[in-house]
Amino acid sequence: MSVGILIITHDGIGPSILGTTTLMMAACPLHTKLLTTDRDTTPDEFMGSAIELARELDTGDGVLVLTDLIGSTPNNIARQLHEIVNVRIVTGLNLSMLIRVFNYPALGLEELAGKAYSGGRDGIIIDMGNGN
Repeated sequence: MSVGILIITHDGIGPSILGTTTLMMAACPLHTKLLTTDRDTTPDEFMGSAIELARELDTGDGVLVLTDLIGSTPNNIARQLHEIVNVRIVTGLNLSMLIRVFNYPALGLEELAGKAYSGGRDGIIIDMGNGN
């Protein structure tokens, strides 16, 4: 068993990040599903899909849910999953976050959530253009 990964984002973001990550790594080492929201569908309409995907991904070790923006529809959907499935949510999805997660497929849910957070945070720098 291993932790499942559920990526919930605004339309276009999740497919792009997941596609780029799997291309760079030449594999997807964790069971991963993607749910994207759009302007024409209400959060309640997405909830059923989110529950179904989270239950499918949870083989006993829980589900790491990665969302793109705190307070947004994808994040609000993820927060409602806490009542149904064993999940940890990390918000602020970026490429370095997902690469870090995929590099540690044997970790448990808590540790993997920590790697997601550190991968996202460590992938952000201010480049002053002068080597500093």
